[in-house]
Amino acid sequence: MDSFTLYGEPFNARLLLGSALYPSPQIMLDSLQAAGTEWVTLSLRRQNPQANTPNDFWNLLRTSGCKLLPNTAGCTSATEAVNLAEMSRELFQTPWIKLEVIGDDYNLQPCPFGLVEAAATLIERGFKVLPYTTDDLVLAKRLLDVGCEVLMPWGAPIGTGLGLMNPYNLRTLRDRLPDTPLIIDAGLGAPSHAAQAMEMGFDAVLLNSAVARACDPVAMARAFAQAVSAGRTAFLAGVMAPAQTASPSTPTLGQPFLEQAAP
Repeated sequence: MDSFTLYGEPFNARLLLGSALYPSPQIMLDSLQAAGTEWVTLSLRRQNPQANTPNDFWNLLRTSGCKLLPNTAGCTSATEAVNLAEMSRELFQTPWIKLEVIGDDYNLQPCPFGLVEAAATLIERGFKVLPYTTDDLVLAKRLLDVGCEVLMPWGAPIGTGLGLMNPYNLRTLRDRLPDTPLIIDAGLGAPSHAAQAMEMGFDAVLLNSAVARACDPVAMARAFAQAVSAGRTAFLAGVMAPAQTASPSTPTLGQPFLEQAAP
């Protein structure tokens, strides 16, 4: 089985989905199933702790059978993110947390200082932190220094669908951190973007808008799952390196038959 490991726990599905923006709860559940995902992210801000009824959003997600991955979406400081993570752990009974500390409201770029501060605190408190970060190598190394065992670099700003904006930086991350699980998070708009990320050797992708906002979210979830599988297979098979000069694909030994037969 082609699995990967996060904080000592093996996972098989390399496509993670969010739970926001779907046209209906049933379409969301059908999309999760079509994607074959093991993880679904959710924000505590969407869950009313007092609304503990059979129809609440949390219970609905549990029927999917997916592992819940709470996030700290919307937090703009380390203190706010840590507090929300603690509330999520208590409510959802899980140490897993997708850490977001936003530093800019315009492009929702992560704050490097708040992110490292919050990650260090949460690791010390026993959380399994998946930090949403940029493609900056130095920031990635600081997050590893404080104990993170997986990183989630962005492909592009959240919700843009621009794909992999900076392949050079992403390749650098992959090359310099070969033993660290890396999950592309945010900015993917088409299945081809997911395939490209997987071909580069990333371990998984996480997305939401591209599926939830599609005309047919269920079909799009299936398309992304196929793209992730294809990209992973291509990576394992070995994608050929690009070259600056042409190279003949037919043998150059000998001459064409007609020339050989001429007197």
